[in-house]
Amino acid sequence: MPLPDLRLPAVVLVALALAGCGSKGIKPSSAPLGIAPEYVARDNADTRRRVNYQDQVTLSAEAFRAGAIDVAEKRAKSALKLDASRPDAYILLAALANQRGADAEAGPLFQKAAELAPNSGEVLNNYGAWLCGHGRATEALPLFDRALAAPGYRTPAAALANAGGCALDAGQPERASRDLRKALALEPDNAYALESMARNEYAQNRYFEARAFAQRRLAAAPATRSVLQLASQIEAQLGDTVASGRYLQRIRDEFPQDAAPNPRS
Repeated sequence: MPLPDLRLPAVVLVALALAGCGSKGIKPSSAPLGIAPEYVARDNADTRRRVNYQDQVTLSAEAFRAGAIDVAEKRAKSALKLDASRPDAYILLAALANQRGADAEAGPLFQKAAELAPNSGEVLNNYGAWLCGHGRATEALPLFDRALAAPGYRTPAAALANAGGCALDAGQPERASRDLRKALALEPDNAYALESMARNEYAQNRYFEARAFAQRRLAAAPATRSVLQLASQIEAQLGDTVASGRYLQRIRDEFPQDAAPNPRS
């Protein structure tokens, strides 16, 4: 499944940098000559609301990181009540929906964030990842393209990896290979891109190439059941039944709750 553009565990990162909140209506008070004047800040209601919104978003993200999901959700909803025209609270609520196992609820929240921030690479990538993960690859691929074209997008490897994996799901192996290779040129240890490349090469019957990518994937990040099964299938196609069996044994040892019989070659 494509991965969201995350810096919080398993889900979404929101931009937490405080927006410029310069106080309005600052006036010097009367003071005797030779004494530095006192300045009194009188924030108007809009400035206070903006600051309060950012405070709630920041507190929500901190609670999310700490695993306090209920607190994070309460803070994010408070932020949304203060300002429903910004994407941060929607993305946090989508992340929290994923965390609660209510992934279907996350889609409309990601969509709303994308409508509010149509030029944010992170937001577009997140929504594209959700769409592709729900079988809507043809809708997702243009969002990844828009994310990559967005000015100032800081993590293009994430969108390229997601685009490549999504293209693979959509039956577009040439685009998949192109985008995944670009992602790996930027981020050689991108686990999702490596596994997707292994799958793409396997689907094209290029088993030695698939083996190389699977081995790189296993070296880059902790194993998952899916990548071990893929590695076993690759070795079976290459005629190395011993290596294939070792991967199956790892599935039984590391994922006993869902270990399966030998995969089909």
